[in-house]
Amino acid sequence: MLEGAGPVALSADLKSDLLSRLDEPYIPAPTYERRGIYPGPLVAELKGRAPRWKSLGMGVRQDILSAGKSGSLRLLHIRAGQAVPDHSHNGLEMTLVLQGSFSDETGRFGVGDIEIATEDLEHTPVADEGAPCICLAATDAPLRFSGLVPRLLQPLFRI
Repeated sequence: MLEGAGPVALSADLKSDLLSRLDEPYIPAPTYERRGIYPGPLVAELKGRAPRWKSLGMGVRQDILSAGKSGSLRLLHIRAGQAVPDHSHNGLEMTLVLQGSFSDETGRFGVGDIEIATEDLEHTPVADEGAPCICLAATDAPLRFSGLVPRLLQPLFRI
């Protein structure tokens, strides 16, 4: 592919710009320390504390790391065999599995897997047998719950 590429014009200032950057101070990339199942950047977000689990009922707990108009970031702890209420999405939801696994209409997701759910997906995630499923979920809009009780509790739980 490179052999077939034609010449590309470079700016006249490229050499001086590059050499001037050599004089800039070196700022090392941050280093993160993993703690158990939690990757380093998440440990930093937790500011060294353990998750503060708040019960949502029926074997599901959460720790809201941030929530606002632009979206939310939360840890979810789902007891093995427990289902999260049937829901769809008003936007994008990305879920990273840190421990255990869960299954839904699209498949099974284990440690390190990321499910990307869009407005088109309506699903009922269920934590698989074994260890509780612990996930990091990021959303850019509130969920849309199918059931009446979850819809009524949604503002209270900030989901």
